[in-house]
Parts: sequence; structure tokens; C-alpha cells
Amino acid sequence: MAVPYLTSDPNSFAFTSATKRWPVILTQAIDAVFRAIPGPSDEVKTKEGRKIVEELAKLKYELQHNRVLSPLRDDGLPDIAHYNDALVALGEPRWLEVSWLFSECYLYRRIATYFTTTTKWNTFDVFLSSKVTTLRSSLPAILELAQRYDSITTPSTFTDDASSLLFHEIFFICLWGNATDLSLLTTLTYEEIQSLQGSHARKESEKNILANDLDKIYTLLTSLKASGQKEIRVDIVLDNSGFELFVDLYLAGYLLSQGLATNIVLHPKNHPWFVSDVLPSDFEILLNALNDPIDFFITKNESEHEVKHELKTEDAEVITGLFSSLAAFYAEGKLRIRTNEYWTLQDPFWTLPEHEELWEDLKSSELVIYKGDLNYRKLTGDAAWPPTTPFDKALQTLGKGSGCRTLALRTCKADVVVGLDEGIDEKLRQEDPENAKDQAKRSWGWAGKYAVIQYCDGKA
Repeated sequence: MAVPYLTSDPNSFAFTSATKRWPVILTQAIDAVFRAIPGPSDEVKTKEGRKIVEELAKLKYELQHNRVLSPLRDDGLPDIAHYNDALVALGEPRWLEVSWLFSECYLYRRIATYFTTTTKWNTFDVFLSSKVTTLRSSLPAILELAQRYDSITTPSTFTDDASSLLFHEIFFICLWGNATDLSLLTTLTYEEIQSLQGSHARKESEKNILANDLDKIYTLLTSLKASGQKEIRVDIVLDNSGFELFVDLYLAGYLLSQGLATNIVLHPKNHPWFVSDVLPSDFEILLNALNDPIDFFITKNESEHEVKHELKTEDAEVITGLFSSLAAFYAEGKLRIRTNEYWTLQDPFWTLPEHEELWEDLKSSELVIYKGDLNYRKLTGDAAWPPTTPFDKALQTLGKGSGCRTLALRTCKADVVVGLDEGIDEKLRQEDPENAKDQAKRSWGWAGKYAVIQYCDGKA
């Protein structure tokens, strides 16, 4: 069994995260709360806000001075005991002497308690401002995709080859988010797609995907549709809000309209998590933005730090048309949102079968898609597996015979990676200019340049 990555390992991204990234995140959180303190107009909220600032500053100090992780304050939610029991089992761990996965989840859960134990701040999203700014900056990409939405959601009359290409491109957009080349959807006939991507552009878009099982997913979903199966449920365990949530909904609209799924269940977090992770409230923000894009992207875009856009009336109508489609799917029960406290536990997803109600629900899905880096870390235990370890082995209890089909869509922003062909990791280490001397670090996998699309059929 591979061992988890530790914050004490100076060659790991765990160490870099704990010593460099987390203090910055806490500083930004302190600033966000400080700016939201109302002053004399609300004495209770002001007093509570100042206390939150003090607690965040104390947490930052403890982190930077490698103090012992203290038990979480009871905020009435059932996962507190789960965290505190784990702390006892770990024997008073310090910030730089513990598994990265545990300490990072603990960090955000502890931040959450500062708000959930108040009367005036208990629904405050300390990361909201950065989420909204990021979403507003994505207007050009949102508009470009919205202009193609009717074409991709019209019941397909394409050849099998063209349908396969379109399927792959939309999943690539869902994988890369706004890092993708949106020109991939410029044209939709097979001949035009081939002309656009042909031998060069398509290879350029795929060359950094180190493992790609997308053909298997296309075969799975098209076969289920062709079989006449009445219900084809697809679940998406979400990652980031903003534009990434938009492309997740875009994928959902495509799958539902083409009959490749009959209903889709989206799984967000239930409190602010890892800065940008999706909350139920983020759906409301995004859908309101799509319903009234001029108000959200133009009228309310007042900050001097935000990129200013223009939006023609006809372009706004294209975006609201996409909203209407998604709203209709939601009203019909084909698109659902389902929260569960499990998604903010510190556990690897290997413990999912122990949470019987959630696990049985996921097993009723034809495909569970896990988005992003954190979900990948949890799927694999955030452990130092040899990179050639088969994906299904790293999944442990979620692997072969589990009864659940698992697809990971992940851009690499951490050390853990499995399912690579022999020699790929070594080659990338040698080519990495940040690690040219001794290749001790897997820093090629820290910046999101590379990705994996990995599938395990646990129903086989």
C-alpha cells in the first residue's frame, strides 16, 4: 500500500502548499472578512467579524510556526466528531508533520467553524468575491460557448465519426475549463471538424493528456442509448465554481439533449471549501448571471480590478437562451443538485462504501464523474503510488467489482498520479526546467499543464 503525501516532504507540492499557498489564502480570507465588517450599523455582526479576523490570524500564526492541530470547535454538524477522532488517532500532529490530504481538509473545515458558530456570519462565503470576479472575467468564453449551444444540443444528425469528435471536444472543454481552445467548437460537420483539427490542431489539444479513456465513455453512453434503456443517470462530483461550473452545466445540457443521459445529478460542497469549490449558492449566482447577463457582467461589474466587457443585446439573448434550456431541464427533474457532508470529510473516497446511503445512491448511476484535482487525490488516497500503478488498483474499494463506474477528469495540480505508461513520469521530470538537476520533485504535475482522463468500470 502506498503511503500518503506528507507536508513534511520538501520535495512535494504538499510542503509548498502548506508553507507558501495556505498563508496567502488565510491572508486573503482575513481581508475579505475585514472588508465585510459593517461597523456601528450592526454591532453584533461587527463584534463577530472582528473575532473571526482574530481567529484567522491565529490560525495563520499556528500554521507558520508548525503548531499542533487543535480540535475543531463543535458547530453542531456531525462531521466535527469525525475530524476530532482522527486528530486523536494521529496523536497531536503538527502542521508540517501530517498527511497533506488530512491537513488541507482540516484547514478548510476549521475555517468554516469560525463562521458556522456565529449568528450573523453563518452563511458568509469568505471566498465569494474571488469567485464572482473570476466568473465575470469569463464572459468572452461563456458567450463563445453559448453561441454554439443550440447546435450541439439539437438532436444529432451527424455521422458517427462527427458525433464522436463532438463528444470528445465537449469533454475536453469540461476537463480544461477556460484553459481550453474554444475554437474546437467553431464548426460542427465532420468535414469541417476534420479540417479545423485534422492532423495538427487535434493532436495539439490532446498531447498533454497523459492517459485518455474517453473512447470508453463514448462507447458506454452511446451503447446505453442505443439499447433503449429508459434511465441513464450520470453523476458529477463537482470541483470549481465560476466558468468551470458553467462548462459542467454545458456538458450536462449536451448529454441530456442528445439522449446520452436522461438525468444528471450534481454534487456540490455544503460549505466554503478549497477557495473555489462549488456551493449550492454558486448555482444561483451563475444561473442569475445567465438569466440576466447584462446586469451581472456589465452593470454590476464596477470594480477597478475587474475586466470590463461589452455585450450586445443579441449576444445577451444567446446567453439567456442557454439559461432557459438549463432551467427547463431543472424544472423537469432531469438536472438535480444533491449535497452531502461526505464531500467535505478528510477521508479518501475509499471509505465511500462505509457511507451506505450515499454509496448505494451512487451505484444506481451509470457513470460517476469526479472533476478536478482534489477529487482525484481522494480517489487515489493522495498516496505516493508508482505512476504506472493501474487506476483501478489505486481506487481500492471503488475499483473493479465495486458496482460503481468511475471517471476522473483531472488536470494535474498535485504529486499523485497513476495509470501512466512506463517512462512517462521519468521523461517529464527530465524535461521540467524547474527540476532539471536531480528530478527529485514531480513538479511537472503541479501547474495544471497536464491532465488525465481515467475510467474504471466497477460494474463489469
